[in-house]
Amino acid sequence: MKNIKVLGCQMMVGEEKEKNLQKAEEMINRGVKTYQPDIIILPEMFNTPYDNSYFPEFSEVYPGETTSRIQSMAKKYGVIIIAGSIPEQGEEDQKIYNTTYVFGQQGELLGKHRKIHLFDIDIPGKITFKESDVLSPGNKITVLDTKFGKIGIAVCYDVRFPEIFQIMEKEGAEFVVVPGAFNMTTGPAHWELLMRSRALDNQLYVAAVSPARNLRASYHAYGHSMIVDPWGSVLEELDEEEDFIYRELDFDYLKQVRRGLPTRKNRLKELYETVKK
Repeated sequence: MKNIKVLGCQMMVGEEKEKNLQKAEEMINRGVKTYQPDIIILPEMFNTPYDNSYFPEFSEVYPGETTSRIQSMAKKYGVIIIAGSIPEQGEEDQKIYNTTYVFGQQGELLGKHRKIHLFDIDIPGKITFKESDVLSPGNKITVLDTKFGKIGIAVCYDVRFPEIFQIMEKEGAEFVVVPGAFNMTTGPAHWELLMRSRALDNQLYVAAVSPARNLRASYHAYGHSMIVDPWGSVLEELDEEEDFIYRELDFDYLKQVRRGLPTRKNRLKELYETVKK
């Protein structure tokens, strides 16, 4: 892969869709002028509160208002935009999915990823959430071809399932983007641990981009967007406030890590291969 200048937008998300879209556009505008990135990443559910009651109302069939506006921004600035995720209404079945759209430098649709693993949890005294009450799961692991090389996409809860990252690495991904919205129970406990583990396990870069923490919302995002390198080191990390995260990814360093610690070569596939080839 070529080196990539990556910018994540840890944006505040509120109850009004139009204001959320204006905020995304404003952060893209400022981010381009300040950092001149190659790729811009938005957070999970950036056009809607992370709340089941909002997903049907805010959902869109592609192309919709949200995707059209983000496509225009990608074309205007000649950047790749990984548009976090939005509630997508499937044109083929009318189901609602948690979907990441990726737009190229001419505004073209490079692909999309529907969140595979839905966030259905019940931690007594802490948090209960069941995405499957409203959302349907995707059924495809996503690795997209870009001018910079192959990029994998996983959304939030997907990161807890290491097999899909193994498959993405096998399919040539050296960089995986994770739009996510961990909460104040799982975030402090597992956010950094999981991002570092997936990067280290597969010797690749991981960029995880969260919404900022909105204490007026029913769901409080952890924030802490971060970029992790193939050695498992956190290169950049935010706190809970609205802000940008930026880093240039060095893929010569990735090759150096893989040469020095050749876990892929040393893997005894015949003993424990569990993922598709």
